[in-house]
Amino acid sequence: MWPTLTLLAVVAVGTGFWAWRTSRFARRTESALRQELEELRRSRHLRLAEAEVKQQAVFNSMVEGLLILDEDGRVQFANPALSQLFSLPTEIRGRTLMETLRLHDLQTLSQRVLVEGRVTGVEIHLPSEPHRAIQVNAATVRDPDRALAGTIFVFHDVSRIKQLENVRKEFVANVSHELRTPLSLIKGYVETLLDGAKDDPAVATRFLRTIEKHADRLTFLIDDLLTISQLESGQVAFNIQALDLGDQAEQVLTELGGRGADKKVTVTNEVPPGLRIQADGDRLQQVLFNLVDNAIKYGHVGGHVRIGGRRLAEGAIEGWVSDDGPGIPPEAHTRVFERFYRVDRARSREQGGTGLGLSIVKHIIQSHGGEVSVESSPGQGSTFRFTLPEASPETETLRRASTPE
Repeated sequence: MWPTLTLLAVVAVGTGFWAWRTSRFARRTESALRQELEELRRSRHLRLAEAEVKQQAVFNSMVEGLLILDEDGRVQFANPALSQLFSLPTEIRGRTLMETLRLHDLQTLSQRVLVEGRVTGVEIHLPSEPHRAIQVNAATVRDPDRALAGTIFVFHDVSRIKQLENVRKEFVANVSHELRTPLSLIKGYVETLLDGAKDDPAVATRFLRTIEKHADRLTFLIDDLLTISQLESGQVAFNIQALDLGDQAEQVLTELGGRGADKKVTVTNEVPPGLRIQADGDRLQQVLFNLVDNAIKYGHVGGHVRIGGRRLAEGAIEGWVSDDGPGIPPEAHTRVFERFYRVDRARSREQGGTGLGLSIVKHIIQSHGGEVSVESSPGQGSTFRFTLPEASPETETLRRASTPE
């Protein structure tokens, strides 16, 4: 009997020990599982937070304005570009689209995108800034059950693109007109000559001189177009050196002396001695030539044109060309340096200008780091001013070193 009892006791103890071990393992396994699940949740939360931070960084770095509405049409998110574009207050979350931007065109667009799902390339204009164009793309966001989750709007300011497009169209139209006018005249005179006018030597000579005049006008126009194209694209290499402004003005007066005499216009060089500048001599003479030529061309018969200069306090040299002509109205002061802009189109065409001279002047001066401006009043003449860097002692030393004895 004792052996049997002993065996039963051993079995009971073994069973109890096994049950204890099993229970302990189960408890440890459950704890490990809970810990592992907690780590998974924490890791998932960190990944979501990291993804949200990255998404926020992407949205904030966008140059386009981004606006996200929730399913109720209220603002859920707006990036800094949108706030800057529309000058929005710092907190707009929870507001409706109309409360936020106050644009009826956008309200109409939001209703349209709910029906169509996606709308692209819609252009709107701000009431306070009618010349500003903003392109809007919008799309709805839906959950897996196709229920509306929100709407995304992307805003892109295309004002500069529109402006450049208008400039391009205006430029093409102006060039076409400027080319067509002399070509039409040349063609008309050639046809007249071919129809028999060539048999009259006096008429033929007069017609041929007119043809030559308009052929030269075409040549000047093409040369100016090439010049301004090279200046705008930065393809012109400037030979910067120390120069005397008075000497440069004197060379231009020598070249234009005959033109001034024909119109009985007195041109004087009033640049004081010793005004040394850093500039490209050929380009500077082109600036002075255009300014003096315009002053003679559009000034009064028997008028007076002056070239002057002075040293500015900030270490720059200012030059100017003034006349006592009819003057320029104030509203045209900022536009006279535009390509093909003319204050008096009829008179300009009569004088035969290309309409590019002052634009070339502006680009040459700006390429030297200077500025150009005009002071004028109707009936009081005009003064065109430009600034250039003053020649430094180092430049003068290099000039003397490179000059042969």
